Amino acid sequence: MRIGSRELKLERRESLSGWQATGISILAILVALAIFSIIFILAGINPLTAYAEIFSYAFANPFVLPLTMNRFIFILLCTYAFIIPFAAGLWNIGMAGQLYAGSLTVYAVLLALGVKEFQSTQLPTTLVILMMLIAAMLGGAFIGGIAGFLKGKYNVNEIVVTMMLNFMTFWVVSDFIKEGGIFMNPGGRGESFELPPSLQPPLIMGVPFTIFIAIGVALLLYFVLRRTKIGYEIRAYGENPTAAAYAGISNFSIPLLVFIMGGALAGLAGYHYFAAVPGVYKIARTYGYFGDLAFYGIICGLISRGNPLAAIPVAFLFGGLSIGGRLVQGKLGMSFGVDYALLGVLMITLVAFQFFYRYKFIWENSQGEP
Repeated sequence: MRIGSRELKLERRESLSGWQATGISILAILVALAIFSIIFILAGINPLTAYAEIFSYAFANPFVLPLTMNRFIFILLCTYAFIIPFAAGLWNIGMAGQLYAGSLTVYAVLLALGVKEFQSTQLPTTLVILMMLIAAMLGGAFIGGIAGFLKGKYNVNEIVVTMMLNFMTFWVVSDFIKEGGIFMNPGGRGESFELPPSLQPPLIMGVPFTIFIAIGVALLLYFVLRRTKIGYEIRAYGENPTAAAYAGISNFSIPLLVFIMGGALAGLAGYHYFAAVPGVYKIARTYGYFGDLAFYGIICGLISRGNPLAAIPVAFLFGGLSIGGRLVQGKLGMSFGVDYALLGVLMITLVAFQFFYRYKFIWENSQGEP
């Protein structure tokens, strides 16, 4: 496009610094908030008032901040579950099924120890919690490993397989916690039996200890994917599976490995929300909602460009807005679904702005000089 003696051109970026990526993301967030302001204006609400309510409630209210942190930890673990296969060029759409499986295996450990009947165990609390964590990872890894095995062995589309596994595990959980199910709540409610107080994990300033796991995993993943041989092999497979095979990288073991790793982390998300978050401590009847919430991990993974460290602030933002957006519905008298709509606009805008990660606009004069 030419304006006077200068022309606006689109040029492919040769590189993108971390600060440039951050600036683009911040601009995308501001644009998304500006677009969503139209909804508030049509409802007769000052957008500045609405956003002040959302952000102050989710990020500044000392009583609500733990809720934001709990949601943040959950989304962050689901983001890791997506990022690892994504580094290999594969799509894990099965975080929901993997966290359902992780949740079931957590409570299977308690069932095996007789906790459902006796509400206690002779084993040390720390040991039981460790067993629950390992069980959650194994449960999620098993479901993830099915997709990885089928992809590596038979090249079955991983998106189809993981989506099917989501539905299957959803109904398995439903069968186990319904009336007559082996995990059913003794009160007859459509949820699992509750975690006894003696096995409820410690809180740090109202937040479960799983926050340290989530942050630690970010550092570990960053190191593994960027500094180790297996990380190089995962990325090489993601760039070109055929070329990777010529280089001696197994086209079977890499898909299997990344889906096992991703599934294990999704399983931890299941432990976090159903066995570590205060006020829950059971597989709640609304467990399907958390399966839907897990899909935010896909968006956070795409926005962070597969970087585990960059995923931290993105997941924190989504966690807070999912909490704060729900407040606006009641306090400002808006219709149901405002939180979903806000997050939807934010997701679409952030993904759209990834275009500027690869391209940039430049002004040139008629002589071709910038």
